[in-house]
Amino acid sequence: MSDDALRLAAEVAGDRWTLLALGALRAGPLRFGELQERLAGIAPNVLVSRLRRMEAEGLVVGAAYSHRPRRYVYELTESGHDLASALPGLAGWALRHRHGVARHHAVCGTPLELRAWCPTCGTTADDATGLEVVALDDAGAGDGTPRDDAPGAVVWL
Repeated sequence: MSDDALRLAAEVAGDRWTLLALGALRAGPLRFGELQERLAGIAPNVLVSRLRRMEAEGLVVGAAYSHRPRRYVYELTESGHDLASALPGLAGWALRHRHGVARHHAVCGTPLELRAWCPTCGTTADDATGLEVVALDDAGAGDGTPRDDAPGAVVWL
């Protein structure tokens, strides 16, 4: 995993309110007031700032549902859903780190682990066993699929 990729991720979503807003929007679209209620303690101007930044990054989209006064409902984009899918792993780490509590599989009780998984060949990958970073611009069609010369590559953003 490159330091540049982590730096980019931190620039996009590395502040407290952005991560919490992404988490709140995982369940579905929310109006501004609903989102503010779920993010207890956030000032309205800070929420507006974070939502604008998230829109500029392509993580959320706001749609006006009232024009007088102008009011919006916000929802995650595909990119926002992709980023929000990492939140359970981050939350699991926080539980282990601060409270010594691990998330467990509801069926068998085994502590859960977060791993990169290749949907093509059905295997897990890590830095030591063939994790390849494929830039989306180099991916070919520009749709996030790996290049033809990299079948089964795990695409990391």
